[in-house]
Amino acid sequence: MPDLVLRSVRQPGDATVSDLYITDGVVTHIVPAGTTMDARATDRHRPAHDGPDHDGPDHDGPAHDGPAHDGPDHDGPDHDGPTRPRPTHARIVDLAGRTVIPGLWDEHVHMTQWALAGARFDLSAAASAREALELVRAQIIADAPATPLIGVRFRDAIWADAPTLHDLDEVTQGHPTALISHDLHCVWLNSAAAERFGVPVDASGLLREQAAFALTIALGQLPDAEVDALAAQAGTRAAARGVVGIVDFEMTWNRDVWQRRISHGFNALRVDAGIYLADLDRAIAERMHTGDRIADTHGLLTVGPLKLLIDGSLNTRTAFCVDEYPVGGHGMLTVSEDELTAILLAAKRAALLPAVHAIGDAANTVALNAFERAAIAFERDADARTPTARGAAEHAQFLQPEDFARADAALHSRAVVGRIEHAQFLRTEDFARFARLGVTASVQPEHALDDRDAVELNWAAGAARAFALRSLLDAGATLAFGSDAPVAPLDPFTAMSAASSRARSDGRGPWRPDQVITRQQALAASARGRTRLRVGDVADIAVLDGDPLTVSDATFERMPVAATLLAGRATHGAALLAP
Repeated sequence: MPDLVLRSVRQPGDATVSDLYITDGVVTHIVPAGTTMDARATDRHRPAHDGPDHDGPDHDGPAHDGPAHDGPDHDGPDHDGPTRPRPTHARIVDLAGRTVIPGLWDEHVHMTQWALAGARFDLSAAASAREALELVRAQIIADAPATPLIGVRFRDAIWADAPTLHDLDEVTQGHPTALISHDLHCVWLNSAAAERFGVPVDASGLLREQAAFALTIALGQLPDAEVDALAAQAGTRAAARGVVGIVDFEMTWNRDVWQRRISHGFNALRVDAGIYLADLDRAIAERMHTGDRIADTHGLLTVGPLKLLIDGSLNTRTAFCVDEYPVGGHGMLTVSEDELTAILLAAKRAALLPAVHAIGDAANTVALNAFERAAIAFERDADARTPTARGAAEHAQFLQPEDFARADAALHSRAVVGRIEHAQFLRTEDFARFARLGVTASVQPEHALDDRDAVELNWAAGAARAFALRSLLDAGATLAFGSDAPVAPLDPFTAMSAASSRARSDGRGPWRPDQVITRQQALAASARGRTRLRVGDVADIAVLDGDPLTVSDATFERMPVAATLLAGRATHGAALLAP
């Protein structure tokens, strides 16, 4: 017997309405509106599964179950099922022609930092260091001196003047102050904060990369209950935007954090909990594999990818690039190609999907080279599947030129696949390698609009190759959309709008509009390859007050979400779904 019938719904692009049946959290039938069915027909068509606990997507990890593309992505008609008497025990909700889509995922989130950001003051409006200091001055006057002042989202990459320790000290007058850049790769702090947290700081007052990450983590050391409450609020806000799941790359041992949160009642989202390279040995020892469900979490928690960073960011001018920055230097490469090859092989043996942070064009080439070398090494010799990581790495490092002739056969098997996180700046010859290597481009489209000025200032010669989503799709790559929250808001419609219009409703024209993609492609990249609901799907559903394929750009950017369901349970819009 169905648990829920959503009556009179449309799927994207449909002119006609359907009725959608959900049983035990799974879509069992999608039939023309008004079709009636009895309990026997419903039971007969119910997909085989493991019972009520089968409430998450069947996939091998956070990669898509299909590419972002145009056109139908279903294997047959949406409508099925015979015409029979209507079941009498189902909860029936008339959605009056609203549009239903697969629930949305944010494939790259720092959840604790996103939760904390809402309680910190925003510096994104500052167009210079001087303007940022005036915002700090006003905040110091109003803030209690007993606690550190923490600001977020400054962008010094586009400032004509430079941050200095002296200027921040002068404004803050001994009140410990730390300002976190929008990309989390830089912190501007004063002498009082440096002393309080025991970190050395030079005349710029800036910490970058690992030093910035460490201080950001220290700034977030609040009681678990306080942080968890903020995370619960953030989860509720995400559900209100049609989100059913996130890949959390918070820099910590994520599994235990989410087990605690879920045991205390968090149930708004599914979570793929990322693992950082520093915890690889622990994950292997505990036999954690990407895609594994974590027990006793109600099907909400899954082992996510293995995250590692090999370069920095655009804002800090530490993204590793072929050409020199206007301020000098090429950025930084923190993991060599040989080291990365070894890590990818180790991840393959441990059944952990690698997610490699690479932003600069030179860093992306290194990442793709390592994926290619790892695939060839893995296929070259079956014995490479059993040695130690060190032995396999040495084997990969001494590949001979003739070994690369075997690349096509090796790569066809996609023995070592994964994701590149960000892929912001690419060499022309690297676009096609994503598809050939089976590497997903995990991208954040909203960053293109946030960083358009920084790109034109710092990557001017290659700006046409920055945030080039159309070029990636045309080359056959699979896209996965995220926000990198708190770098950008945790809102898939913001990301999809940026990708499909290259503009936002702020009066500025589209930026490099040749790189727009279709809304259908954007939806697929935000819903793990899907644009339509199908029979047999877990009932993770977003209900929209409009068709995402036809509403105006302004409406799409702020798409009204009427309800969100997680395995048929309302996580947003419960009143609408009430009988």
